[in-house]
Amino acid sequence: MQITDVRVRKITKEGKMRAVVSITIDNEFVIHDIKVIEGDKGLFIAMPSRKSSDGEYRDIAHPINSETREAIQNLIISRYEQSAGEEV
Repeated sequence: MQITDVRVRKITKEGKMRAVVSITIDNEFVIHDIKVIEGDKGLFIAMPSRKSSDGEYRDIAHPINSETREAIQNLIISRYEQSAGEEV
């Protein structure tokens, strides 16, 4: 699996969300609405989710294993930081 495109839309409103990201996998599959969030331990991503009838949020699309999640998160955060540096 190759992530062939990352599009970062920065959020300027107050709050912990810093950006909304779309990724393309193998030039064939897109995942929209991945959130970049500022947490107590730094930036992390939240996959697209939907609120269920019990009030819990459940991911709509997500990596199956921690290695894939880490690879996606590292690439997204790297691209977010690059785009933040371009504004300076």
